Amino acid sequence: MTDNKKDKTESQKKSVEKNISSSPKNFMVPFLLLSLREGFSLHGYKLIQNLAKFGFSSVDQGNVYRILRQLEKDDLVKSEWDTSSGGPAKRIYSITEAGEQYLDLWANSLEQYQSMLDSFFNMYSNFFMPPSSRRREEDTNEK
Repeated sequence: MTDNKKDKTESQKKSVEKNISSSPKNFMVPFLLLSLREGFSLHGYKLIQNLAKFGFSSVDQGNVYRILRQLEKDDLVKSEWDTSSGGPAKRIYSITEAGEQYLDLWANSLEQYQSMLDSFFNMYSNFFMPPSSRRREEDTNEK
């Protein structure tokens, strides 16, 4: 392979990896709503920490706050100022009833995607795993 083709292939590979590793903005929505359902009322910093726990490797904080404002405009979350602490006031977010219904829709959609992903990875691993290794793995799983 020539150096030019090799550089182009590496560039394409990095581009694909970048696109795959960066999750779409709206994919954060169900995770934010789930955090609010479990944590009742949370401030933005805590929500960002929760996103990291869910596996979002790099979170643009400004983007999270923009999403929260949009969710508030859509009546999926509500917020109020918390002035009880000694420091500056913090905006505290909570999920609304409409937000809980929207989260349920997301959960149903993600469940369908999970089924599709399971099928994909089963086919993918069967394609790349030699038959003898598959039999050993199946025997181990049956025990």
